[in-house]
Order: sequence, then structure tokens, then C-alpha cells
Amino acid sequence: MEWIVSDAPVAYEDALKAMEARVAAIRAGTAREAVWLLEHPALYTAGTSAKPADLLNPRFPVYSTGRGGQYTYHGPGQRVVYLMLDLNRRGKDVRAFVCRMEDWVIAALARFNIKGEIRDGRVGVWVARPDQGPGREDKIAAIGVRVRHWVTFHGLSLNVDPALDHYDGIVACGIQNTESEPFGVTSLADLGHTASLPEVDLVLRDTLRTALLERLGSKCEI
Repeated sequence: MEWIVSDAPVAYEDALKAMEARVAAIRAGTAREAVWLLEHPALYTAGTSAKPADLLNPRFPVYSTGRGGQYTYHGPGQRVVYLMLDLNRRGKDVRAFVCRMEDWVIAALARFNIKGEIRDGRVGVWVARPDQGPGREDKIAAIGVRVRHWVTFHGLSLNVDPALDHYDGIVACGIQNTESEPFGVTSLADLGHTASLPEVDLVLRDTLRTALLERLGSKCEI
């Protein structure tokens, strides 16, 4: 498996082309699986389930993409992780793959003494925020994947220290912040952790095998 780290922000169109080329090469047997760690310039992406009404203010460029999910934000201070893995040899179970990605984020957050949690019916990783009000939960990592010939691409985004007000232009992942469902977004910095992207990368690399790779194909447990 190859680890790729991009130090400068990568344009979304360039990242998509690179992922598609790598997926084709993995399927052809001419390239290894890859984990790509990067940042994007500030932008919004619309998944296959995105609703037009959830784009509140297109203050940044908006890209339609074939990944699952709805609207999300990418930008500086956020670690985007694109996973190009061959599920032909790792268990042909997309739902289990998503669950294992959530497990991976939770394991990484635990290294920073943050309790990440999953919720039935809400993809991604959440952090309880009782200090912000009763029932308050904030999303710290979003997940959206695509699979072609059982090779995965796209992946997840983990908020390290992005500008959280940049989320105001969308209903992130289609989840409204209401009195009955007080949901928002957070980051490591928002939770009081001053980790750098390289520090987060080391933790992600250290937890990948046991939290994700060795458990691919096992059933989800919520």
C-alpha cells in the first residue's frame, strides 16, 4: 500500500482525475492500493443524495460528485483522506467498509482523548457536546465513498482546524440544526486540541491497520 501526502492544497478536479486514474490502475493490477492525505481549497461538494435546497449560499465553488452522501465542505485545516482499496480481496461489502472507516476515525480521535461516536441513520463520526446544550452533538468527520469494479475512492474528511463558519453555506450532510435535533460541526481545535496535520497523519497511519484493514468484511455493529 502506498501513502501519499500532498503538502499544498489540491484542486478538486485534479484530485478526482488522479483518483480515477489510480482506481483504473489498481483494477488493472498495475498500481498498489493507496491512501492519499490532502487538503482542498475552500469548496462544497454535492453527493448523489444532495438536495438543491440544502445549498444555502454558494460562497465557494460547488462540485457535483459521484460519491455517496449529500453536501459537505472541504477547505484548509481539514484532513481529507482518499482511500483507493481493492475490495475484491478485502470483502465485497460496501456498508462494512463505511463502518470500518468510522471505526478508524474513532480510533484516531481516541489518541487525542476525544470520544468519537456513530449514530444509527447518520453516517460519519460525532462528538457529544453537553456543554453546548442538552442533546447537542457535533460532527467531526464526514464520510462519502464511491466504488467502481469493487475498487474504492473518495473517502473521509476529518476536521482538524478548519474555519467552521464556512459550513454556513450548506446544510452539512442534510442534517439541520434544530431545537429537537441540535446538531452542528466541530473540529479538534474547537474541542481544545492543537494537533497539526502531520501529527494527525501519523495517528491515522498508526491506527489504519488494526481499526480498518484487519476488520474489512466484518459486519457493522451499531
